[in-house]
Amino acid sequence: MVNNKFNMKQVRRSAIAVAVGMCFASMAYAQNADGTIFGRAKAKEQVQVVSLENGSSRAIEADKDGGFTFSKLPVGRYKVTAGGKTREVSVAIGSGTEVKFDDVATVTVTGSRTRNPIDVSSTESNTVFSLAEIQALPVGRNATAVSLLAPGTVAGDAAFGNLASFSGASVAENGYYINGFDVTNMRNFTNYSSLPFDAISQQQVKTGGYGAEFGRSLGGVVSLSTKRGTNTWKGGASAYITPGWASAAGKTVVNQDKDAWISPSQPSYTLYSPTANTFKNLSYNVYAGGPIVKDKLFVFGLLEGRKNTSDTYGGATSQTSSAETPNGMIKLDWQISDDHRLEFTGISNKRRTSYQTFDNTNNADKYALRHVGTPRLSSVDSGGDVEILKYTGYLTENLTLTAQYGRLYSLLGRLNDPSNFGAECPAIYGTNGQPAYGCWNPAHFTIRDLKAQDDGDTRKGKRVDLEWIVGSHTIRAGYDAQDFFSTQAGETYSGGVYYRYYNMPASRTINGVVGAGTPGNSEYVRVRKYQSTSGEFSAKNDAMYLEDSWKVTKNVLVYGGVRSESFDNKNADGVSFVDRKNLLAPRLGAAWDMNGDASMKVYGNFGRYYIPVASNTNIRSSRSEYLEGRYYNFTGKDPKTLAPLTLGPEIGQAIISGSPTAPDPGTIADTKLSPMNQDEYILGFQKALSKNWVLGVKAVYRKVNAGMDDYCGHTGIAKWATEHGYADFDPDSLATCILMNPGRALNLKIDAKGDGKLVEVTVPNSYLGLAEYKRTYKALELSLDRPFDGKWGLSGSYVYSVNKGTAEGYVQSDLGQEDAGITQDFDFGSFTDGAYGTLPNNRTHALKLYGNYALNDNFRLGANLTVASGRHTSCIGFVPPTVSDYNGPSGTTNGGSGAYNSASSYYCLNAQGTTVLGSRGNGPVMPWTKQLDLNIAYILKLEGGRTLTLQANVFNVFNTQTVTMVNQIRDYSRADSKLPTGNKLNPNYGYPSSFLGARTASFTARYEF
Repeated sequence: MVNNKFNMKQVRRSAIAVAVGMCFASMAYAQNADGTIFGRAKAKEQVQVVSLENGSSRAIEADKDGGFTFSKLPVGRYKVTAGGKTREVSVAIGSGTEVKFDDVATVTVTGSRTRNPIDVSSTESNTVFSLAEIQALPVGRNATAVSLLAPGTVAGDAAFGNLASFSGASVAENGYYINGFDVTNMRNFTNYSSLPFDAISQQQVKTGGYGAEFGRSLGGVVSLSTKRGTNTWKGGASAYITPGWASAAGKTVVNQDKDAWISPSQPSYTLYSPTANTFKNLSYNVYAGGPIVKDKLFVFGLLEGRKNTSDTYGGATSQTSSAETPNGMIKLDWQISDDHRLEFTGISNKRRTSYQTFDNTNNADKYALRHVGTPRLSSVDSGGDVEILKYTGYLTENLTLTAQYGRLYSLLGRLNDPSNFGAECPAIYGTNGQPAYGCWNPAHFTIRDLKAQDDGDTRKGKRVDLEWIVGSHTIRAGYDAQDFFSTQAGETYSGGVYYRYYNMPASRTINGVVGAGTPGNSEYVRVRKYQSTSGEFSAKNDAMYLEDSWKVTKNVLVYGGVRSESFDNKNADGVSFVDRKNLLAPRLGAAWDMNGDASMKVYGNFGRYYIPVASNTNIRSSRSEYLEGRYYNFTGKDPKTLAPLTLGPEIGQAIISGSPTAPDPGTIADTKLSPMNQDEYILGFQKALSKNWVLGVKAVYRKVNAGMDDYCGHTGIAKWATEHGYADFDPDSLATCILMNPGRALNLKIDAKGDGKLVEVTVPNSYLGLAEYKRTYKALELSLDRPFDGKWGLSGSYVYSVNKGTAEGYVQSDLGQEDAGITQDFDFGSFTDGAYGTLPNNRTHALKLYGNYALNDNFRLGANLTVASGRHTSCIGFVPPTVSDYNGPSGTTNGGSGAYNSASSYYCLNAQGTTVLGSRGNGPVMPWTKQLDLNIAYILKLEGGRTLTLQANVFNVFNTQTVTMVNQIRDYSRADSKLPTGNKLNPNYGYPSSFLGARTASFTARYEF
């Protein structure tokens, strides 16, 4: 009886591991496009795995303890056999699936395709979704929407397209992969190359804890595997439509940006919810895959057509748009033999969007909510293509080699406009903030260098990986090299200059000068000049890694690894300005299979992660950019261009930033710069509560060790030079901004003696006045999963987190700034006063629930609920003249924080118009957001394995258009903030700038065979 009870206990444990196998959540083996089958058999027993999709097979001998591992297996279904016992399992992307044959009571399963959510072969954390699971949920058809289902992710700012923030990092710190190839936008990390959604096989969402094999991200990783051909021809057709008529009217914010003391009668914002703004999105797909040569050569292809149209209405303009460019994907797999495989993936995601733009020049037609006048025609080309070639070789039973080469090209946006670019007509705005057209074409506020290449990015990546299984050790080593090329055209204002007219204030105080206006003049003018240079900028990121997963005992896994990162960024002349070699990133972890049957696991890990310097930094830091602003009285206007005929006299100081010449590359960055890196600690627990439920608990702590941003203040450096005897040092010889680690001493090459020779000096941070770059994330995650069992399934998580620091990261959400790694946060020491506080991606509480319920064999319901606490806001304004870096070295605002004409600090005006210092996150907290999405599907199973699915999704069922962000700029303008008295408050402060999206509905028809 005792033995029988013991055996039944083992049967139950094995049954639990099998039954929960289709759960959404799993632990990851690595963030690649392959998976692993591992387990135990009898010592020295032959174990065979056979692909049920392409017929390939491998056989290895279990080690002396009975352990076996089949690595680098394509995602799909497999049959595993040992000692006359057979199991059928599914391999998920980047995950390990356990199979046991050493227990006499192990259940033999055939026909059940399982994967184990408690992966005791790894210490990593991720969530895996198959396309079928995604399609069954009311979730958007894009990788970001799926990523937001995972615990630890929250939606970022609308300014960046609502990308996902992972575990407190900014939305620009994630990595994106397709079939193991990095497709992240290297320019600013806020985009990635897309894949036709129906071509996805599985999506892996990693929120942290990955091993040394991969890096270059501080947030998370989104990895997609594509569909591939099998020995059975399969295919289908689908159509997805989101019609405007089935959606609620969204709230639109029209920012007229009126100067309250110039036009007090005009409202600063108009909020309306009209049905005038309309859209319709249509996507249709045909796809098929199968054998070209059975068991040898396979193909899968998909062609996606689309027709997305919209009509939008603003104050002075309205616009129609249409995008109809087809996309596609092809996947070829050549099973050369059972031991050698070659794969090719080709993706086209080119887009052309056509526009008709209407100018509502008649004041009576402002905000008319209809198209008025004759349209201007234009179009924008964007997107590009991806090619990936990969080889996998099982050189011996225990040695596996993979090699990959990929190329990605992305066109940022080529404007095709038959109208005149306005080279002879300057850009002009009138006193009411609207274009005073003259002959200027407002579609071309700035004009690009017509001799320059298209603005675009090219990535060329190659990597080689070796895996060697030696006894209880799985050793991996590899080399990964990526070359990037970013082209950027220089720009200037239309006509070479930009004028803006202002009504004369009653105080006649302009640009801080009292009584400056000429009597009788009702207007004055601001004159701006801007120029930047064209070029191609390159970056090279290399890495090597070595790691060992050691099965110390049958139930304990210890992981150790180290990754060496190297980053090299160059200017347009090919000269390096950041070149860092062999940055070591250690990774450690352990996992304990407490019951020995994958029903309970305790795990933990530590890792250091680096992120590269974005190629946008090459462009912004190493080319010349010059902006000059001056205020004038004037006499008369040109009848054609409306430009002022006679300027003068000038009013107040000129506001100048940048330089008309490119900086010496040796002066752009701290000579001892540490690229941004972060340490992460995770401690977690998973338990199968029953045959249906799996509980997870995880604690996460992240801390940025060395933040990286640019510093633009020259005053402190000039003071240091003077105090150290460099009387001939010219502060104007410095680069406009310098890449550094804020809060640390600045190691910089300068022309200290004014003789043209650079010498390296160290300027203590006490001269710079910068706060230390800080960011921490602390979280407790709870998850509960019940796999869909044919009747119902549910997954959910609750995360309590705290995200604080002096900087959000690679972007700045409060100001909508996407210059990755060179935000305004640390441009001057005074900008960091009060900078520590709650960060924009902090959502203290986040609850997610999603799942399905089958009403019967034909009807299925799906639901997705997200509830999250709101974002913290700040009061942002201009630094007062009392800060130490307000003036530059010359004693004027040039080169000082007083030259900034955009609000950038935590000094802001109180209700009495007095500047006071606040702190980050001390403004109103946004309300909680609550969104429920539902769907219903009708599934008709036809003869021959054919299926017809009709589905309706409704997003934001209750139409809770909660305010998600408000205008955080308290001070109206730099010129006005210099006034000693008067109305200096921004009338737009505190008004909504974005909302939770309105209720929308989409409809799906899908036929598959």
